[in-house]
Amino acid sequence: MKTIIISTLTITTLAFAACNNQPASHEGSHTDSAATAHHHDATPAAAADVTTVKPQFTDVDPAIATAMKGVVNGYLQLKNSLAADDDAAAAKAGETMSAALTQVDASRFTADQKKIYDNNEEDLKEHADHISKNVGNIAHQREHFVMMSDDMFELVKAFGGGQPLYRTHCPMYDQNKGAYWLSESVTVRNPYMGTKMADCGSVKEMIDTGRP
Repeated sequence: MKTIIISTLTITTLAFAACNNQPASHEGSHTDSAATAHHHDATPAAAADVTTVKPQFTDVDPAIATAMKGVVNGYLQLKNSLAADDDAAAAKAGETMSAALTQVDASRFTADQKKIYDNNEEDLKEHADHISKNVGNIAHQREHFVMMSDDMFELVKAFGGGQPLYRTHCPMYDQNKGAYWLSESVTVRNPYMGTKMADCGSVKEMIDTGRP
């Protein structure tokens, strides 16, 4: 019995160390993405460890840029809802994302732009739909949010999102396999661990998406 207890304590200690060894979390906290859409924190103190990414396309149609910002805002609402352990708000944000995706006029893309968008659109719609229909099952919402975050990263790398975005990594999610998310702030508010380990994670990249 004593051996089991010691082993359990060791695993718990290692789990917390995985986050405690990350760069110090950043000051400032925002629970509502609409309120934070116009607030941008400075680059993290460990700037040498953060890669800056510029959007691939500089000729994005203004209507596409506006629609893409709506998709990003819906995603950020979802991220903040999961960070607050609010499955009902996350479901509503999933609906917001689905609606925002319908506002993207694919006819305004160039051929190269459309290829990237088409590679991610259906997956984003599927993840948003699953999240919107799973009130009461935040674990399942988070599973889809992992994949959604990878798709969103591909879109903002290509088209921008109307504001600087920070790609942040959680080392502990899914039995320490880890997962990424995008944030409007360098402040770490972990959507996978929620309020129990809100500051677990570290910023890896800044997507300098500019403003419309």
